[in-house]
Amino acid sequence: MSRRREAGLDSSPSHVFDVLHSPSLGAIIALSVLLMAIYLIWLVVAYALYIVIFGYSAPASIEQFITDLLTTPRGWTLIIARWGIGFLFAALVLSISAISFPLLLDRDVGAVDAMQTSLRVMAANPLPMALWGLIVAALLVIGSIPFFVGLTVVLPLLGHATWHLYRRTVEPGHNPHPDYQPREHPHHSAADFPVALLPTHWWGKSDIGQNG
Repeated sequence: MSRRREAGLDSSPSHVFDVLHSPSLGAIIALSVLLMAIYLIWLVVAYALYIVIFGYSAPASIEQFITDLLTTPRGWTLIIARWGIGFLFAALVLSISAISFPLLLDRDVGAVDAMQTSLRVMAANPLPMALWGLIVAALLVIGSIPFFVGLTVVLPLLGHATWHLYRRTVEPGHNPHPDYQPREHPHHSAADFPVALLPTHWWGKSDIGQNG
């Protein structure tokens, strides 16, 4: 929807499912499956870490588990280890997917090309992309607090901002999908939030567009 809105095309809700007709649909599904696999691997690692530190015995109650977690050396070891490993998984997911999905929506490319472009953007913009990851994490936490109701606002906002992040960091291509002709905007508006919070000179663009 953000792509169509930027191009001046009809952005009514009827176009929400246009992605089902995208030439890159297979690549989008493949990347989604990969991210799901990474999530499942993280669950297995987290469970294995708990067993290594606390053993196979389950806590007697939630209160006992919280007490053990916050007041014992084993609990602090688990917290530090899970945060550290979780950070590595989060960094991996951010690196391969930050730009991938909008790129796949915009052009007929493969999942590997999309991930490689996302990695190049991360390498060219380490600090602003790290800040973007913190913004995403903070908004997801805030949106989840009121029984996940806030995600109905947060997720569309993040999706819209991700499109502008992609447009700011990847050179326009010469082979966009037929229903979309990108239109450059020299000015920044509220529609760029929260990407507009980051200075323009922070961003380095990927040259994938120069290769078509």
